[in-house]
Amino acid sequence: MTTQTKHIAIIGGGVGGLCLAQGLRKAGLDVTVYERDRTPSDRLQGYRVHIDPHGARALHDCLPAPLWQAFLDTTGRGGQDFGFLTERLRTLALLETPAAADAADDHHSVSRITLRQVLLSGLDDVVRFGKTYERYERLPDGRVRLFFADGTDATADIVVAADGGNSRVRKQYLPHAERVDTGITTLAGKFPLTAETRKLLTPRLVEGPNNVIPPQGMGFFTAPHDLGAATARDDGIGGTEQEGALMDNAGSYILWAFGATSGRFPSNLSGMTGEQLKATVADMIASWHPDLRRLVDLSHPDTVTLLPIRTSIPIEPWPASTITLLGDAIHSMTPMRGIGANTALRDARLLCAALTAGLTIGGDPVAAIARYEAEMREYGFAAVRDSLRSAEQFIGDNRAARAGFKTFLRVVQHVPALKAKVFS
Repeated sequence: MTTQTKHIAIIGGGVGGLCLAQGLRKAGLDVTVYERDRTPSDRLQGYRVHIDPHGARALHDCLPAPLWQAFLDTTGRGGQDFGFLTERLRTLALLETPAAADAADDHHSVSRITLRQVLLSGLDDVVRFGKTYERYERLPDGRVRLFFADGTDATADIVVAADGGNSRVRKQYLPHAERVDTGITTLAGKFPLTAETRKLLTPRLVEGPNNVIPPQGMGFFTAPHDLGAATARDDGIGGTEQEGALMDNAGSYILWAFGATSGRFPSNLSGMTGEQLKATVADMIASWHPDLRRLVDLSHPDTVTLLPIRTSIPIEPWPASTITLLGDAIHSMTPMRGIGANTALRDARLLCAALTAGLTIGGDPVAAIARYEAEMREYGFAAVRDSLRSAEQFIGDNRAARAGFKTFLRVVQHVPALKAKVFS
């Protein structure tokens, strides 16, 4: 279908922004991504990303078929059954997740680094690196001029803020949309998963993700990212020596994350080295099962990261315009439910469809953006609220409530119909 010549600028080359760019490019629309990283290989760190059916469907619909297949070829092989365990590794409940008939409706585990490689593929003439966005101004003809830190500027008909939780676009466009500290701090690391280290752990830790529920005041999460037979491809995805090295660096590992209220940690936490962060967690879980302590003890200190938890505050609807937002730029959420990246991908799919329809002859792009924003706000801010609730439960200080939740999990484990209803 013929489209008007409208230029779309995406600020930020993260998961959501690049997925949108792929979808718009696939639809034949004119798009440019402005990314502050200097090169495609600047982001060498990151943990596994759990892609749920919302995220998988977005990738399937937005990516060209070869890149969708490349994504599938580089996903981890770990199971998706979710365990609730005590700190002594006793099973409270196990939620079975049967494989879907269609990979686009299934769950996947992928390295964040590898996913970004896939999303960048084929966009050499679309992504502008080294472009740190500073501000915008509206022009008399309705277009938007973008200003960058290197002194350059660019003009676009439509601007999409995909520049993350600290979005500069949001701060100018919706200055009342706040992002706040939850008072929760997490420390995360990677336990290397090899043939030898697998033997050191109880099988449940290797078989799928787990929420470890200690008596009170803290939480612990584990998730395997097992590449198995996944290898670098020879068709432009991981095809160069540098790209192959990036994929190798992702490796197979078990992600672990320990969380508690900030007051439970030493006051000098932010200045600690990786080794000191490891020691802090080890001290706080000293009475737990040896396999959980082993996850921490055998993680390389360079993989251990301090992650203060922030969340956006849902706001009332705003008038639609030729500036819009997706992902963390508008609905930043805690990582406790693992849905942030998936919600950004869902945004990208929905916005791509809206812009594709809105830029056809006779279409109204602002009306299309309004429809996108109305739906995005509903599920996006619902995800923010659910994620915050999960974060508060993760580190809950109420011993009676924690004990009651464990009892509830034991009950649903023995009543399959109840488990299916509660965790559907």
